[in-house]
Amino acid sequence: MTTPARSLVLASSFVLAACAVGPDFHAPAAPDTPTYTREALPSATASAPGTGGAPQTFASADHAPRAWWTQFGSPALDALVDEALRASPTLESARAKLVEARENYNAQAGATLFPSIDAKLSGTRQKIDLAAFGITQVPNPGPFTLYDASVSISYVFDIFGANRRALEATLAQVNYQEYELQAAQLSVAGNVVAAALRRASLRSQIDTTQQLIDAQTRQLAIIEARLAAGGVARLDVHSQRTLLAQTRATLPPLTTQLAQTDHQLAILLGAPPSSDAYVQARDALTLDALHLPDTVALTLPATLARERPDIRASEALLHQASANIGVATANLFPQISLSASVGSERTRVADVIGGLNIWNVGLGLTQPIFHGGELRAKRRASQAAYDAAFADYRQTVLLALQQVADTLHALQDDALELQARDTAAREAQASADIARARYAAGGVSEFDLVDAQRQALQTALDRTRAQTTRLADTAALYQSLGGAALPGDAAP
Repeated sequence: MTTPARSLVLASSFVLAACAVGPDFHAPAAPDTPTYTREALPSATASAPGTGGAPQTFASADHAPRAWWTQFGSPALDALVDEALRASPTLESARAKLVEARENYNAQAGATLFPSIDAKLSGTRQKIDLAAFGITQVPNPGPFTLYDASVSISYVFDIFGANRRALEATLAQVNYQEYELQAAQLSVAGNVVAAALRRASLRSQIDTTQQLIDAQTRQLAIIEARLAAGGVARLDVHSQRTLLAQTRATLPPLTTQLAQTDHQLAILLGAPPSSDAYVQARDALTLDALHLPDTVALTLPATLARERPDIRASEALLHQASANIGVATANLFPQISLSASVGSERTRVADVIGGLNIWNVGLGLTQPIFHGGELRAKRRASQAAYDAAFADYRQTVLLALQQVADTLHALQDDALELQARDTAAREAQASADIARARYAAGGVSEFDLVDAQRQALQTALDRTRAQTTRLADTAALYQSLGGAALPGDAAP
């Protein structure tokens, strides 16, 4: 074995036995609270007889459900979410950033874990003045060409782990981008579901509002006829016209929101707002076609901290900050490097490959002595950065717990509101049915019949909004629980 190779093997053995300075990262302890809220969850929420009024129960689960949007039992909704996960520009950007982070890690790993080996071939035209070296008795040679072919090896020994800690920090950045991709997938899926629910609700509200306008228009015609016959005061006509105008004023905002929701869905699906590629799937989304999950899987807070992508991403940043402390600490210690090269230096090209006539081996040591406090200040700064990252991690966990707790309370109140709205709608419809029977028997006027129908439509509109809120908060609970990477879209 040659001298350079023997030196490199011995030094490498020493490095493998060395340890990395700085803290070894350990994931923070998961929340030790067994529940999300102070009050115990009810065995089941309130219920209502109508569509979407079934009671909901919360069942303990080991993991948050994957593809949670399928719990709503709508093939049209599933198709929209799947398409968004495939074509969303947001996810394309997140995937590209993940590939970038992985390649940066590969580049850094190759540069720090292995020696750098370079081959060099050069030719130089030279002329030497021997008198410059004190040789005056020998005539100067003529110009000549010097050819050089060599292979050089250099390596910095990671005795105190600066390179390994730096590589650890870069790997943590890769993990961060992986969790960011999962968080983006979860966000896109949640946005599609929320937009789909809002669209279904808006379509129902628009239809009911139009029926309400038709009913109030009939009432106005009746009152105007009574005014002409002297049966009512002009004040009653103006009051009815005001009510009709107010109801008509609520229709344009609803149609505007419907158009905006369609535009949002198109963008989520990676299509321009003018695209009609997904009109059929959008039109198939109705409130009656959406099933309210009657059993909702609920994980423990400790599981939430291990599965929510934004929490895991914050943990990856904390890991990166921990590794950076090791880098700053290792920079306080000596750095040892080895360099070696072998080659051939000739005045004729044909002789270059004839044999090796030059070699060198170098061993260098650099020990920081005085940098004006720079290195220790950087170590203190890295420690402060870790403290900040830890505080950010705790805040992320607390916000996640709050989101779940808020949604759990909202679902209980949503069920109570829907129960009350359903009761009101049923009572109003019963009144309308009685009024219809009495009108047929001549017991009430047409105006009273239409007014009863108007009240039934108004309560139905309120029930639609309550039903939508319950569906939306159920989706929000699923999204807040996070979970593993979404299916059908594996990271590259």
